[in-house]
Amino acid sequence: MQLGMVGLGKMGANMTRRLMRDNHTMVVSDLSADAVKGLAGEGAVASASLDDLVGKLSAPRAAWIMVPSGDATEKTVQILLGSMQAGDTIIDGGNSYFKDDVRRSKLCAAKGVHYVDVGTSGGVWGLERGYCMMIGGPNEAVQRLDPIFKTLAPGRGDIPRTPGRDKMPGTAEDGYIHCGPSGSGHFVKMVHNGIEYGMMQAYAEGFDIFKNATSKELPEEIRYHLNLPDIAEVWRRGSVVSSWLLDLTAMALTENPTLAEYSGFVQDSGEGRWTIQAAIEEAVPAEVLTAALYTRFRSRQEHTFAEKMLSAMRQKFGGHVEPNATAKTK
Repeated sequence: MQLGMVGLGKMGANMTRRLMRDNHTMVVSDLSADAVKGLAGEGAVASASLDDLVGKLSAPRAAWIMVPSGDATEKTVQILLGSMQAGDTIIDGGNSYFKDDVRRSKLCAAKGVHYVDVGTSGGVWGLERGYCMMIGGPNEAVQRLDPIFKTLAPGRGDIPRTPGRDKMPGTAEDGYIHCGPSGSGHFVKMVHNGIEYGMMQAYAEGFDIFKNATSKELPEEIRYHLNLPDIAEVWRRGSVVSSWLLDLTAMALTENPTLAEYSGFVQDSGEGRWTIQAAIEEAVPAEVLTAALYTRFRSRQEHTFAEKMLSAMRQKFGGHVEPNATAKTK
């Protein structure tokens, strides 16, 4: 099948390579001429602009966008829509806000162009592992693009079947699903990332407890010098808390048990915030996911005003003095 790929970063480039391995024809575009030239050298068809990319696609055309969410995606959709015709499809595979997908799908529908949103999980490992995809959009377009999704997906691999799953139809076991109308794919991916925040936070806090098991505040008989790489590794093998995130944790700890090369400044890419916003709109309690997001905010400050307030209240009601204040007094 023929597909245009707009955006040749780590994910876009590797998705292009995975598709070419399965004999799909790829027309590529990127702001970097070198990135386009590099993939053209691997077998892709180069394009000089988005208009040129559309011109090199055969009707019904399909162009997959893998650029940063927000303005970059918005501008790309608008330019592609200006060149496309009824029956063509625009696919947003980035991390867009699902409400933006709903709005864009209406703009595209007015011209007869299909809009498909694909929440894509797999990161830099997707070339070999495949990409888990959560897809939103009209049935006609999603079904026509199935060969693309099937190639990009991980496939069934050696994961044991869920009991009773053999009686259920669909593509979930292959690593991709059609969630519903436009916006639903990114909605499911958004919550996926919110859950990811919570899982990561749980691992991080647990290993922090292990690291501080040598604290001088503890009685000597319960001070433990624990081997963190070994704990991560043993949990990978038969533990109920095993996961790919734990695999990556074990990898990082094996490379350097102290993680000294990391500062602890943790960014959030937006989906965590959007997940909490959705929870608020639905009046759904999401304590763990909210706390995990706030911890990321906290990681970017040495001390927050809230901590100063806590210290002030402790001093007022109990005469507790901050350790730093005691040192300064001395």
